[in-house]
This record gives sequence, structure tokens and C-alpha cells, in this order.
Amino acid sequence: MMSLFRGAVLGSIIAAASAGTPDNVSSRLEIHIPHSLFKEEGYDHREALFGVPPYGGSIAQNVYYADADLCDPNVDTRRGYPIRAKDSSGKMEPWASPYILMVDRGGCTFVQKVRNAQRSGAAGVIIADNTCLCSDQDCVSANGEDVCQTAEPIMADDGSGGDISIPAFLMFKKDADTVKAEVRSNHVVQMEMAWKLPSPDDRVEYDLWTVPSDSVSKEFQKNFKEVAVALGDRAYFTPHMYVYDGIKSHCQGADGKNMCFNLCTNNGRYCATDPDNDLEKGTSGADVVTESLRRICIWKHYGEADGIGVEWWDYVAEFMHRCDTPDFFANEDCIKDAYKHSNIDGGMVDRCMRDSGGLEKDVPNAFLDLEINSQTQRGVVVLPTAFVNTAAIRGSLSVASIFDAICAGFLDGTEPDICTKCVSCPDQIGCVRAKKCAHTSGGGGGVAPHTFFLTIFVICGMFGAAGFYHWKKTKDDMRDQVRGILAEYMPLEDNENDAGSPMDFARRGGSTSLIS
Repeated sequence: MMSLFRGAVLGSIIAAASAGTPDNVSSRLEIHIPHSLFKEEGYDHREALFGVPPYGGSIAQNVYYADADLCDPNVDTRRGYPIRAKDSSGKMEPWASPYILMVDRGGCTFVQKVRNAQRSGAAGVIIADNTCLCSDQDCVSANGEDVCQTAEPIMADDGSGGDISIPAFLMFKKDADTVKAEVRSNHVVQMEMAWKLPSPDDRVEYDLWTVPSDSVSKEFQKNFKEVAVALGDRAYFTPHMYVYDGIKSHCQGADGKNMCFNLCTNNGRYCATDPDNDLEKGTSGADVVTESLRRICIWKHYGEADGIGVEWWDYVAEFMHRCDTPDFFANEDCIKDAYKHSNIDGGMVDRCMRDSGGLEKDVPNAFLDLEINSQTQRGVVVLPTAFVNTAAIRGSLSVASIFDAICAGFLDGTEPDICTKCVSCPDQIGCVRAKKCAHTSGGGGGVAPHTFFLTIFVICGMFGAAGFYHWKKTKDDMRDQVRGILAEYMPLEDNENDAGSPMDFARRGGSTSLIS
């Protein structure tokens, strides 16, 4: 009974959080060939919440239509449109790399489609929607459909998209049908998928939306402090805690009672999911809300002024190290220990939590209300989510992906030195620590001159030694062969006037001449 209740509660919480969420598209989809399909404002689309877009760059390639939903991992690259010439085997030539692949929506998850396209060699994927928007009456009437959708679906990760490295867009049905008709007529279509982060000035603002119980963002939060410090006042960070609106989720009943029990605080006003899926014991949703408010207050006092928040990063790392277990997540002594090791005044933080409205009574909390309003305006649906200059960063949350996005967000020519030195370094964290890339000379790219010449010298020495050894061995082998020939074929004569027999010559190693 409890599991059924929990499922209903979580379903209502998540549905309420997702309803009416605006789309935050930070990319552009354009068709350059044929020119008749070019739109100055680009094409409406939705970005996948997985994959790794090249922020600050673009992919412009010819489009192939797979004429399939691409749910089968065995992708036939010799089918689809436009029609190609046949090779010596009599089969149509495969899609010529690099290319953008258009596939039909439906049949399996977005992640599965894009993964199969990636394995086939695609540089990017366009998923053609198969249902009209209800607001697009031209599309509905043209297709004669009784079913329509009020909004385009969110291209969310199904939990297995960590291996996807190519970007993907969902193209609206009306536009996708036009592209499919063009390639079915064997005409070339060239699309461009572009990502341009807003670059308003010489300072970048970046945000992270997560919850204290989120496991995906832990590594990032452990390792990004040094990058935040290195960026200094050139980048302003704001951490956000995702909190569910309990009133909208009906966790607060009409009689004012908390219907969601220990998932919520403030008598059902502010809620979080249960991280260990056990309402009876362990960490509760209310514990997560409490820790969320604590981190908000720590940021207010230790990070809001400079946008770096060294103590905030330290506290989060200390909490994960000491308290991030069901037994200690809400343990006051463990939290005090984390305060101590991160140089935080626990009394000041506790006062902040109380002064904002607290968590016990049926009253609003000012800071948690701000978070709920902000997450609705930003359209945060998937956790964790990062934003750079208000643009949502797609793909996996890692130090490298966020550092690259931050450096791409500066106005051209205003990038800080740390970006110039480390953004292209294979070991970005190591570069940030050393303030230079260990794989290059001073972070400028290339190999140091003394390393280059030493390498050349060693290689030449090795080849010289090998050549000398080969020459010596060849000489010795030839001399042994000559001795053998002389010993076997030269006549042996008893001539006292001779210097000796050829056999004697061979035994002496050729030191005596055979010619008198």
C-alpha cells in the first residue's frame, strides 16, 4: 500500500513540475541547400538532452533520410534517400561520411535511435516528428489527423545516453515532411546544426541545478572548485537546488494536512523525492529539502558576493565525504563536522535557514519559493542541468564540458588566460592546477624544441646502431661462407713449395694469401 501511495505521490510531483515548462533552445537549425528551403530565422526544433554538442561551433553536412525508425542496431547504410549509384557488388553505395542522418520518430527511445545512428557514422541526427502540433492547423488539416500534440516532446535521456557523443535535434513534422519529400526526389539537402552561446560581455554567468541527493553531479561538484577559482571574477557561479512545489503537487490537502508525509517540509509546501526509495527509514525527501536550504544559505553568505564560493565548494565536498549516507545525511554532528572542515559558521547558516521561513511550520520559505519560481522560468526538467549565459548545456555534466562551454561564452577576444591555456589541453584539470598544459610548451601548443631535437638524436642513434650491427653481422656471415666454399671445393695438393692447402688458409682465417 505504501509503495502504491509513493508512486502516486511522485507521479503527481513530477507531472506538476513538468507542466507548462518552456523550451530553452540555445541552438539553430538551418537548411542551406536547396536555397528555396532557407529560412532566415532558422527552423523550429528541440534539442536532445544527451549527446555532446560542439558549443561555439556547427555541423553543416548533406542529409540522408534513413527511411526507417533506426530502432534496429544493425543499420543498413545502403538504403534510404537520396538514391546513390551502385558499386561493383550491385548494391547502392553507403551514406558518404560525414553526414547528418534523418530518422523517423517512434518505435524506441530517442537515445536508442541516436546511438544506432552514431554507430553507423553519422555526425548528427535529425529525428522527424510524426505528429502535428495542435496549434499548427495547416499541418493537422493537411495530414487529416484526428490526433495532435499540444507541445513537442522533450528529448530526454533514458538513463543510458552517457555513451552518445553526437548531437541530435527533433524537427517538427511539417518541416520534416518537406525535407523528406526533397530527398525522396533525389535532391541534395544540406543542413547546418549550430550552437552559439550568448556572449554579452567579458564575464560569463553559469548555473547548476541539482539536489543534494543527486549522484550524477557529485564528481563535478568534487572537482570543479579549482576551475571556479582559476576563472576568478571573470565567471560568476550560482548553484540552485531543485525543489518540488508541494501545493501544486497536492501534497497539502484541502484540510491543510501534509498528504505526502516525510517527502515534504512546511506541512507539504516543499518536497523532494526519496533518494533511497524507502519511506520508512533512511534519507527522506524532507531531509533533502532541509539540506537544499542549508546549501542555499551557505551560498548566500559565502559565495553570492564573489560568484566563486570557495567555502561552498568545500562544504559540498566535505558533506559528500562525511555525511552522504542514509545514516548520516541528516545527522547534526556530521553536518557540524562538515562546517568545521570547510571553515563555515554553522550558527550563521542555521539563523539564515530560520529567518527565511524555516522548515517546520505551515508558512512560506522565501528562499525555497525563489528556487521554485526560478526553475519554472528556466524550464528545468532534467537533473542535473547546467546553464551558461542562460543557455542550457546538453550532454553529460563534466568538468571538461562546463569549462569548454564557459570559455566559449566569452565575447571574442576577452577570454581569460586560463581558457587560452587549458581549453584545448587533454588534461584540463592538470592544466588549471599548473596554469599551463603539461602536453605543450607553456600552453601554446606544439613540442618544446629541446624535446624535439633530443627525440631526433635518439632515433638517429638507434638507427645508426642497428645499421652498424647489420653491417658487422653481414660481413662475418660472408667471411664464414667464403671459408666454407674454399674448404669444400679447392683441391688439396701436397706441394711442399706451397704456402699451405686451402684448408689451412681457411683455418687461419684468410691471413695468408693464396696467390704467390
